[in-house]
Amino acid sequence: MNPVLAFVIVMLVWTVSDLVAKKTQSLLSSLFVASIIFLVGFLTDVFPEDLLASSSLLALAGVVVGFVIVHLGTMISLDDFKKQWKTLLVGIATVVGIGLTLLLAGFLFGPRISGSAADGYAQALDFVIAGTGALSGGAISVLIVQEAALGVGLTSIAVFPVLIAALQGLIGFPLTSIILRREAARLKAEYRAGRLVPAGGAASAAADDNPSTGAAAPAPDTAPDPTPDPAPETRLPAFLRTTAGTLFVVGAVVLVSLGINNLTDGILNTFVVALVLGIALRTAGILRPSVLSGIDAFGLMMIAVMILVFGPLATVKPSDVAALAGPLLIAFVFGVVGITGFSALVGKLLGYSVPMSVAIGLTSLYGFPGTMILSQEAAKGAGETPEEVAAIEHEILPKMIVAGFSTVTITSVVITSIIAGRIGGG
Repeated sequence: MNPVLAFVIVMLVWTVSDLVAKKTQSLLSSLFVASIIFLVGFLTDVFPEDLLASSSLLALAGVVVGFVIVHLGTMISLDDFKKQWKTLLVGIATVVGIGLTLLLAGFLFGPRISGSAADGYAQALDFVIAGTGALSGGAISVLIVQEAALGVGLTSIAVFPVLIAALQGLIGFPLTSIILRREAARLKAEYRAGRLVPAGGAASAAADDNPSTGAAAPAPDTAPDPTPDPAPETRLPAFLRTTAGTLFVVGAVVLVSLGINNLTDGILNTFVVALVLGIALRTAGILRPSVLSGIDAFGLMMIAVMILVFGPLATVKPSDVAALAGPLLIAFVFGVVGITGFSALVGKLLGYSVPMSVAIGLTSLYGFPGTMILSQEAAKGAGETPEEVAAIEHEILPKMIVAGFSTVTITSVVITSIIAGRIGGG
């Protein structure tokens, strides 16, 4: 496909998606709308399969995704990251919940699957493992499942997580958007009641540790200001604070992250290292808060990264969806039940509101950049002044960012690596 035409089409889809999100006050998120447009376009062959690749945005995203991860790290100070330990626990509980509910589904519906693994038939447990890895994780978890499945000749199990990865955003985006709107409305009320100080304040007076009663907590679980400081300080010389200089420095950080990933054979994932380095370099004063905000290239970089979300949709065929429709439906129904139940229970025990807890759990269905976009859309949809928007985003965004990494990038990869070896075990 002509690269310029492909680029224009992608930008048109994203423009329409943004417009719908604004008109519906984020009830229909831009990610959900774009997912629907791309899915229908690819299934009906209105969009050619090479649309996203021809636009060059997929290639660009492969380069800059690490840059954006470093940027996320600079949005969170080390002290702020430590305060998100509750979010980490909710994220871990979510992955465990997905696995347990899918295991229950396997017991209930497993007898309908006959044959043996030796004859090339997938067993219920194979679908449970593949579903757990795909629903709770991203590309890395899917690749782990695929490698294990293809190693024992189970092609259907190799395809299953790809379909989940391609379709789960269609469920995760609207659900999270609705739930975050409720949380944002609650936070707006807290802000107007004087129990939530503006972003950048000394401490949040919101009842984060007891949101159901509104009682103030002695040590609220606050989050960092997602916007740059008015006069950010950095130890970098002026020539490294330009657009090109900033991209050079952040690029060097990404290269270091890649090097650590390779040295540890992927045990220390590139994105996790990049996030940690971003936090550390901000804390040390080397990178300013929200390091990429304000540079000329950031907008295009974010669009390119978001296109990664829709990449799997290009290869989905109607026959693929039909052949695995039953297992897909079961996986999504039981998976979402596990996510909402376990995240709400653990989150409530830790003092989070139920909407915030469930939103944290739902990040397992999409991860970054959805965690950032949906948080920002919810804050803008609820807040009526820049101060309200900033205060709401200040509370939601860091939790969602940490949640995405705790589920998709860390917990899911660890758990999937452990259980994938059981695929094909009969």
